[in-house]
Parts: sequence; C-alpha cells; structure tokens
Amino acid sequence: MSEQQTRLNIFKTYKLYVGGKFPRSESGRVYEVSDSKGNWLANVPLSSRKDARDAVVAARKAFGGWSGATAYNRGQILYRIAEMLEGRRDQFVREVADAEGLSKSKAAAVVDAAIDRWVWYAGWTDKIAQIVGGANPVAGPYFNLSTPEPTGVVTVVAPQDSSFLGLVSVIAPVIATGNTAVVIASEKSPLPALSLGEVLATSDLPGGVVNILSGKAAEMGPHLAAHQDVNAIDLTGADADLARELEIAAADNLKRVLRPRAVDFTASPGTDRLTAFLETKTVWHPTGSLGASGSSY
Repeated sequence: MSEQQTRLNIFKTYKLYVGGKFPRSESGRVYEVSDSKGNWLANVPLSSRKDARDAVVAARKAFGGWSGATAYNRGQILYRIAEMLEGRRDQFVREVADAEGLSKSKAAAVVDAAIDRWVWYAGWTDKIAQIVGGANPVAGPYFNLSTPEPTGVVTVVAPQDSSFLGLVSVIAPVIATGNTAVVIASEKSPLPALSLGEVLATSDLPGGVVNILSGKAAEMGPHLAAHQDVNAIDLTGADADLARELEIAAADNLKRVLRPRAVDFTASPGTDRLTAFLETKTVWHPTGSLGASGSSY
C-alpha cells in the first residue's frame, strides 16, 4: 500500500493590471478579500494614488493607437476576448460564486450572460457610427457630415455588487467606441476583475487600453476625478456621497460624467453606454462641380 501523497495549497497571487503588465501596488499594501460567508479568499493589492496616476499615463499612451484603429479591428479584438473568457469559464464561475454568494448554476448563468454581453458589444464597434452619425441637410453646395469620436481616457467606478456581469457591462462599451479605461474594481469583490486583466493581457488588446485597480474607490476616486488628463468618469459603482464628491471634482476640467443610477445588468443594455463617452465631430466640405455643365455631386 503506497503512502498517500499530499501537496501544498498553491494560493493565487492577485496583482493589478496596468499598462499591459501586472504590478503590485507601489505602496506595498494589501487587504483581505473574503467570500459571502466570511471565509478568506485572497490578499489583493490596495492601490494608491501613485498607482492611479500610473494607470492614467498608460491609458493616455494607448489612446492614440486604440482610437485610431478601425472599428472593425476593435470588434475583432473584443470578440477574441470573449473567446478567451469562454475558455476560462469554469474559473470565473468559481470566482463569481464566491464573490456574490451564488450557487454554481446561478454563477454559471451570470458568467454566460457576461460573455454574451461582451460579444454583443463587439458587434457594435463598426455599427454605432451609423446610429449616431450621418449626413446633415444644409442650404448650400456643401456636404455636412457628423461622425462620433471617442472622448479619451475614461475612469470607471465598477459596480460593487455585480462583480462580473456588471463589470463587463461598464468596461466593454467604453473600449468598444475607442476610449481607454482606468477601472476601479469592486472593493469587496475584486477577484473577477483582476482575473479579467489576465484575459485581456493574453488577448490582442494593446496594453494600457484597460487598466484595472483594486482597492478603495473613496481613496483613488477623488484623484482620478480631479486628474486633468482624464476626460470622463462613470460613477456607476459609487455611493451617493462619493458620487457627489467626484462629480464636483470632475467639473474642474469639464469631464463627461455618467451619474450612478439603479441598473438591472441582466436586462438588454441598449446603446446608452456606447454613446455616453462619444463626441460628435461635424465636417463641412464643398460639393464641387462635374464638368462644363456645372452639375454638382
């Protein structure tokens, strides 16, 4: 009879995702994350103001290439992310079940919905311009064309209670339209967000397009809301008091602000989040003429 062999438990080390890399917090701080029953799950980085600034630098650096990519190419990359999420489905089911206190079957339904949501937004990348852009009638020999353009660097305060479906629902529309994102993950349930960073890093998504920070929104939020190189902020995961504080700070450089409201993330999302962080550029161009007849085109 052979001796029973035992193995040491290999605990996962969760890290931030900034600029396509996986740093620990520069502060060296961590905090404990527990499941819905209070059982310890992991120590995760407690991000600092410096981590937030580094994430903004990475997002700004990535913005030119990402916003300049074709909408079709962005859609291909988002679809590739969905493929990889499908391949790691079991891992996310476990993490969502622990984070939200769900049964395995209910957690699986949440993860499936999140993957489907990612595919849904991937399909919108090369279609949203047809919805919110167009040719405008003018009195004169001109073309007048309005086209949507991304706002820039967007800070996203992720939902606190919907650790994966809600997370996907606020990140995907931001990057689908060509913006880059600095995401403050759910403070109490950050593990699905940090694992999402691992998927993004091994997909075709350029480093810096999405940056994921774990820690306290009340600590990082004010610095990001006041940051002069952040163009917009989504306050979905902020409580009423924090949202008010961040909205006041965001006014300093006229950031676009998406205010928090009750959201059923299981419902069809519509296009509201796709258009929330788009600017409209209108171009006038003379029509010219064709030949001696003077007919215009």
